Amino acid sequence: MKYCSHCSATVELIIPEGDSLLRYVCTTCKVIHYQNPKMVVGCIPEWEDKILLCRRAIEPRLGWWTLPAGFMENNETLEQAAARETLEEANARVEIGDLYAVYSLPHISQVYILFRARLLDLDFKPGIESLEVKLVSEHEIPWEEMAFRVIHDPLKQYFKERSQGKLGFHMGVIDKPSSSS
Repeated sequence: MKYCSHCSATVELIIPEGDSLLRYVCTTCKVIHYQNPKMVVGCIPEWEDKILLCRRAIEPRLGWWTLPAGFMENNETLEQAAARETLEEANARVEIGDLYAVYSLPHISQVYILFRARLLDLDFKPGIESLEVKLVSEHEIPWEEMAFRVIHDPLKQYFKERSQGKLGFHMGVIDKPSSSS
């Protein structure tokens, strides 16, 4: 950040009085510009024993598979964000269910929130951010082509728990990127 969004003056990176972290502070109007993690919200759209996956049409990880998810917008709830992203990426309508997982990704300043969801019908097709969307059973998932670890790991847990008839809630941290994050 170079300029203040309030008055256009330059900003400097300092620890404001009464704070303990570096912040961008306007040199003229003294407004503190806080930078906070982005919320990424998505869902596991379920239909019978299958889930809906999207093949990415955008970077990062163009051509790799993922669940419908994206950045939460202002003035929407978590559930609204998950449903909107599913509609945008897969043209699929869902009923948002239980919260399934929350992961902190401090290395990229994101928090990933994943719900279970029920597809309302089979009328889906790729949205602008997807090359392809399809319903898959566990054995059809292209595990080696999953775009992000924050999708891969919860999906593995989901299928393990589902086979045991006991789906839970998960929270964790993904510290470092791997080849699939």
